[in-house]
Amino acid sequence: MENNMVGWFEIPVDNMDRAKRFYEAVFEIKLSVHDFGGTLMGWFPFNETKPGATGTLIKQESYIPSQKGTLVYFNSIDVKNELSRVIPAGGKIYQPKTQISPEHGYMAVFIDSEGNRIALHSKS
Repeated sequence: MENNMVGWFEIPVDNMDRAKRFYEAVFEIKLSVHDFGGTLMGWFPFNETKPGATGTLIKQESYIPSQKGTLVYFNSIDVKNELSRVIPAGGKIYQPKTQISPEHGYMAVFIDSEGNRIALHSKS
């Protein structure tokens, strides 16, 4: 296989405006929202010259926010940075910054504005 296994992810939302505000506040980014015949997608920024997958927030009737499904990890310089913005943006801390191991760094998990469980990973 020429590429890494993950090429795209979709995070279900009930309210695109609320979710867009949440993710923009937590990650200090801008999402662009697109309407594909009633399916709303909030695209995360993507730079083709950097490694890693990109994805979208998605509002469509067959997508249901959940804390029970697949866990998406967002890369971070230090997970404490994003965690500090989760509660003010309307989310909840599910697991605080926790060391995985000295070799693998740290992780944390939060619940977003829509009820999804989302993880963070950093080396420090």
